[in-house]
Amino acid sequence: MNPGVILDTGPLIAFLNSRDGRHNWAREQWARVEPPFLTCEAVIAEASFLARRLASGAPEAVVSLVERGVLDVSFRLADEAAAVERMMKKYDDVPMSLADACLVRMSEQHAGSVVLTLDGDFRIYRRSRRRPIPTRMPGG
Repeated sequence: MNPGVILDTGPLIAFLNSRDGRHNWAREQWARVEPPFLTCEAVIAEASFLARRLASGAPEAVVSLVERGVLDVSFRLADEAAAVERMMKKYDDVPMSLADACLVRMSEQHAGSVVLTLDGDFRIYRRSRRRPIPTRMPGG
C-alpha cells in the first residue's frame, strides 16, 4: 500500500463532475495514485450529499468507489472521537468540519501521507506537535 493519499470531499466531487473547473486537475491527481485513497465516512457523506446535484446515480457512484476498494474508509470515528473533538474545539474559529477533523487525525496516523484537497483551511490546520499537514492542492 502507498504511504497514503488522504482524500477530501472537494477532489472527489471534482473528479466525478466533468463540468467542475478543477475536474482535469482532479483526474491528474487520481491517475498519480495507486488505490486505495484513504478517507473517512464523513467525507463519503458530504460527497454523496453534494453529488445529488450532479446527475442521477452520482451519490451511488460515490458509494461504489468504496465497494470497489478505490476508497478505504477504515478510519473509525468511534475510536478517535476524543481526538477529533479536541481538534474541532481547537479550530472552532475556522470552523473545522467533522470531515476535516477526521482527515487531520488520519494524517497524524499515516506517516508520509498527503491530503488531497481543495480546502485552503488545511494550510491553517496543524497535526501533532504543530507540524503542517502535507497537502496537494491546485496551484501548489
